[in-house]
Amino acid sequence: MMQTPASMVMGIVFAPLGLVLLFTAAITPQWREGQTRLGLAGPGSLLRSGAKGQGMGVRSGSAEALLLLRSDGLWESCLQVEHSELKQCWPVAGPYQKDRKVRLAQGLVLTSLFLCGTGIVLACIGVRCWTDLPLRGVAATGGLLVVIAGLLSMTALGVYTQNLARLGMDDAQQGITHPRFPHLTLHPAGSLYFGWLGSCLQVLGGSALLFSFKRPKCPTCPSCRPEVPVCPACRSCPEINNKPETDVYEVSC
Repeated sequence: MMQTPASMVMGIVFAPLGLVLLFTAAITPQWREGQTRLGLAGPGSLLRSGAKGQGMGVRSGSAEALLLLRSDGLWESCLQVEHSELKQCWPVAGPYQKDRKVRLAQGLVLTSLFLCGTGIVLACIGVRCWTDLPLRGVAATGGLLVVIAGLLSMTALGVYTQNLARLGMDDAQQGITHPRFPHLTLHPAGSLYFGWLGSCLQVLGGSALLFSFKRPKCPTCPSCRPEVPVCPACRSCPEINNKPETDVYEVSC
């Protein structure tokens, strides 16, 4: 039985791990986040009633401020009061949802997930750990798809990171003019880092699978000239025919 080449093993491990990390980043709403303090004014405030429900002990008529944590993802946004379980999430909407760069990132990430999944399936078919001979061309084609997927996700992450503070700018401008919704200073969050790590693993795994295109060299017959290969000229050489199964596989490649 053959031993699976180290490059194939590396690719078949790194590519699925990158896919899982990128998928985790895509579905979580922590691509960017920010925090601000919001004063509680007025007895009918929704935040005031929510804070009371959480046992925060907000005094009536108090000007006490709450620390709000805002986070955005590709498909979901969340708002949470710090040190409490009061949290609300909703699908992205408004100027943020309509921003062309956000929609570009969404499309690139979805395409990357599809290509990476397809590449992993092809790589698994090509490696064929249960047989003696791998389908090197199929495995390498899968690796190429995984590399393309990694580059696409890197592009999406780069566009989002570069324009992070300007995405949905109309919503931010409305927040500046509204006294109860101060301006948020946004910065990269955890999901963005998961995405970068997953993209790098995709590129590494796909590149390792691309080495499948390289075939092993055929050994030379000791009784013949050094430059004459075994396949097929020296196949009758007794030194070659008496080698164990592993060497026979290398000759047949």
